[in-house]
Amino acid sequence: MPKNKGKGGKNVKRGKNQKFEEARELVFKEDGQEYAQVLKMLGNGRLDAHCFDGKKRLCHIRGTMRRRVWVQQGDIILVGLRDFQDSKADVILKYTDAESRNLKAYGELPDNAKIGEYGSANEDGGNNADDCAFDFEAI
Repeated sequence: MPKNKGKGGKNVKRGKNQKFEEARELVFKEDGQEYAQVLKMLGNGRLDAHCFDGKKRLCHIRGTMRRRVWVQQGDIILVGLRDFQDSKADVILKYTDAESRNLKAYGELPDNAKIGEYGSANEDGGNNADDCAFDFEAI
């Protein structure tokens, strides 16, 4: 029987034990790019996003980001606009909440952009008694 000479199991080989995240440089938009907020995840690497130029676009997550960077509803992303299709775009980068706050402080994002939450459903915590279809006092 050979002796075990490795440093651990498959989690170590995958690099799962690295808990720290490197501080990366803040990336600003260039020509042909736009900031956007994720409205809805559609599946198959696609999502609906509201770009801050006022348009709603169908976005596609690049292959280098798939299964490595998890994009969720309400996240601030950087999309690459297509010259031949204005209604579609490609997701280039996902910003963390701290990076999104920095972009807002630099004036890159508009003041009405909500960071860390999405839309009017989360403005009051999501539990508004007027939105309920049932009258619980009558029961």
